[in-house]
Amino acid sequence: MKHHRPVLTISFLWCLFLLASCASTPKVDRLAADTTVDISGRWNDADSRMVAEAMIEDCLKRQWLGRFSNRHGGKIPTVIVGMVKNRSHEHINMQTFVKDLERALVNSGQVQFVASKGERGQIRDERLDMAAHAADETMKGPGKEVGADFMLIGTINTIRDEAGGKAVMFYQVNLELIDIANNLKAWIGEKKIKKLIKKRKIKW
Repeated sequence: MKHHRPVLTISFLWCLFLLASCASTPKVDRLAADTTVDISGRWNDADSRMVAEAMIEDCLKRQWLGRFSNRHGGKIPTVIVGMVKNRSHEHINMQTFVKDLERALVNSGQVQFVASKGERGQIRDERLDMAAHAADETMKGPGKEVGADFMLIGTINTIRDEAGGKAVMFYQVNLELIDIANNLKAWIGEKKIKKLIKKRKIKW
């Protein structure tokens, strides 16, 4: 029976290799983009989307919008999103949150939205290129940009309380809408999120 041992050893090692390969291969489930999935308890895409939508909804139902329209013959205001600062202890992709704010503003149909400072630079470069290369009837000249009436700025802050395998994550998002003409605050909004995180106990 000794001549069977190498075969059995090879078979055993091959089985171990297959098991190791299966264990190291992640299982992936595709989800709808708007599905809420909480794994670590940290700020995620669902928090970004829900906070942005809730705060813009609150902003657009306040009196500043009607007052502006009445003062300007029914004109809708032009808004730009300025600096939204991350003052939390987490790494938060602020660009994603700003884009969620922009989308909620534009899709509301109640305001018009101008490009950010960085985006305007690209567009101005394109107009300069047009001036040199585009046909006169299609060229877009300078001096026709729409100026913003209001700027939206804000902060994200966090507080973490942890003990005994449990943690509470508290997020506070503050946004302010500033009248660019006179620096008056037209709207102040606040949204809070609190999450209870429980660490799983390892059973042997």
